[in-house]
Amino acid sequence: MRLFEHAGAGETLMNAFIVMGITFAALIALFLLVKALTFVLGLFARKKQPQENKAPAPEQGCAFSAGTLVLKDVDEATAAMIMAIVADKTGIALERLVFRSIMLVK
Repeated sequence: MRLFEHAGAGETLMNAFIVMGITFAALIALFLLVKALTFVLGLFARKKQPQENKAPAPEQGCAFSAGTLVLKDVDEATAAMIMAIVADKTGIALERLVFRSIMLVK
């Protein structure tokens, strides 16, 4: 005896569409549940964050300096490019690097 011996093509297609509809409805319900939970948890996270007192931004004229930079046969634009490349390749922020001198090697 075969399992679906008496089911016709129309009934089989109807069953397939019903199952796909139920599956898509369940996926949409899960999507909406995740969105709702994200929103609710976001509300709680915003309430728990303390208000930070932001320090005033430093004036443009008083930049941090870790010393002096000696340029030997190199113009300022080239030195700035070299410092940017070193910071990018090492992954260290430019303000954390200290350059003592940059010179042209002939």
